[in-house]
Amino acid sequence: MASAPEPTEPTPDVIAATKAIARRDPVMRAFIAKAGPARLRGGMGDYFGALVRAIMYQQLAGAAAAAIHGRFVEALGGTVTPEAVLAADPQTLRAAGLSAAKLAAVIDLAQKSTDGTVPLEDLYELPDDELVARLSSVRGIGRWTAEMFLLFELRRLDVWPVDDLGVRNGYRIIYGLPEMPKPKELQALGEVFRPYRSIAAWYCWQAVHLSRGDMLLPGGEAAPR
Repeated sequence: MASAPEPTEPTPDVIAATKAIARRDPVMRAFIAKAGPARLRGGMGDYFGALVRAIMYQQLAGAAAAAIHGRFVEALGGTVTPEAVLAADPQTLRAAGLSAAKLAAVIDLAQKSTDGTVPLEDLYELPDDELVARLSSVRGIGRWTAEMFLLFELRRLDVWPVDDLGVRNGYRIIYGLPEMPKPKELQALGEVFRPYRSIAAWYCWQAVHLSRGDMLLPGGEAAPR
């Protein structure tokens, strides 16, 4: 069973993006100095498997989702491919613990991966908006799931998930706002970070972690609670 990838060391493109954001915005520059280098979680390297895993983990606690995902992988003989899903007995897959809705979503993903709706072999050739639209056509995959796939699995640098509560709250924390900006407001506020909005989103998430005290500051000291 594949576990969640660990954060990776900053790559040259991420370092360059972080420097560009810091030059443009003094408030974000101060927070970057506090939070340290951006370390995005690595991708699984298996696009279909990553999307299946995302479906499995939706609306479930991590331990429960991991157990179901592990049984699902075992039911497929250890190899998660569109062909294996479509060839499997649906009742066998349900027995792994999948709800009817999640099983329908996984089967729909497998079908759309084989008919070209979700072109797993040519994802890098598609612009962000088209890829989000294609992924969102799959049952059980909404815009947020598609954006997380672009950001972490494909390492796209200009993803700005304005509906994400963590990004909205983190922006509020960094800029000292009285309340979270609404998605439409955040969309406009993020323009200054284009084409590196993924990195700005990562720092918004880190702001939430720092505010809770569950992240180490550069140098190893615990963040204040």
